[in-house]
Amino acid sequence: MQNSSVNQVNSNSRCQGQTKSGNPCGAAASEGGLCYFHANPEKAAELGRVGGRRNARVLLDLDPLPDLDNAASVRDAIKRLVSDVYARKLNPRVASGLGSLLQLQLRAIETAALEERLANSERRLEGLKAALTKKNEEIERLKRQNPTTGRNPSEAVKPNGSGDTKTNGQS
Repeated sequence: MQNSSVNQVNSNSRCQGQTKSGNPCGAAASEGGLCYFHANPEKAAELGRVGGRRNARVLLDLDPLPDLDNAASVRDAIKRLVSDVYARKLNPRVASGLGSLLQLQLRAIETAALEERLANSERRLEGLKAALTKKNEEIERLKRQNPTTGRNPSEAVKPNGSGDTKTNGQS
């Protein structure tokens, strides 16, 4: 009976060890008054190494990505990612992260292309406006020089073929 009360006391007590920060360990104590890891520190180190190896980043001999400066190169990179995941050369989680980055790159490429097209259109529009302004100024100048105001300058005076000129609408 005394044995069961000792086990009950030990199961309710906490480890007498301290954490790296100096605080008391919060784990349940075993019979020696320490938790499993404080009683067996070499086991904790061994398990840490195993976990570290399992979570280690394995760098495979993958080809570097090409320049991703156009939509075709981004498409090719995505095709390679799918192929590498299928061949088990690349972890699907890594491919998923890269896929998100490639999608951002594709949006940036599309936005840059639209901005370039808009800038070209605006330059052409400015050129057309300047040409139209120049034509309108020429028309106004010709109207001021034409003695018959109000008429289209090209209809104001026409040669009659005999060397004499006559005004349209007059005989």
